[in-house]
Amino acid sequence: MSTATKQTRKLAYIAILSAISFLLMYFQFPLIPAASFLQVDFSILPVLLALVLMDMKSAFAVLTIRTLLKLLLNNGGASSLIGMPMNFIALGCFLLAIGLIWNKKRSTKSYIVASIVGTLALTFAMFALNYVYAVPLYAKFANFDINAILGLGNYLFAMVIPFNILEGIIFAIAFIALFAALKPILKKI
Repeated sequence: MSTATKQTRKLAYIAILSAISFLLMYFQFPLIPAASFLQVDFSILPVLLALVLMDMKSAFAVLTIRTLLKLLLNNGGASSLIGMPMNFIALGCFLLAIGLIWNKKRSTKSYIVASIVGTLALTFAMFALNYVYAVPLYAKFANFDINAILGLGNYLFAMVIPFNILEGIIFAIAFIALFAALKPILKKI
């Protein structure tokens, strides 16, 4: 297979996985009833498939394209403009952990370690981003002052941290299940 053919195939995979990731963003559900605005979706799964099929650079390309598609085609205003950069950074942290730890040496132990590191990195990123970025911007531009409604500490420790830990665990379980199911097909690709 020529280099041009390989490159074309790689670009096609990136485009297809980006589109699937974008579509998966439409299927969201809340994890914590008191914080129904904190929702999880499975758009990370095609990003992680890009990591397995190709490389870290391609996985970040899928993550970037799906984020841009969301901002361009389904922008929810201030909530999307504030939330999508945070989502990109947090999922990028999860992706890095899976890519740097598990994708280098694929074993059960390394996947568990990568999942734990990825979940903690995602949680820390969202905690920090909510504290310094989202809470002030939502209060200013979306008329949603979480500090006045719940208190910043209550929001961060009772909602943001538990939500992101649960989200990371769900991502890890969903991806390993998907990877196991697709392993015979992935070997052929």
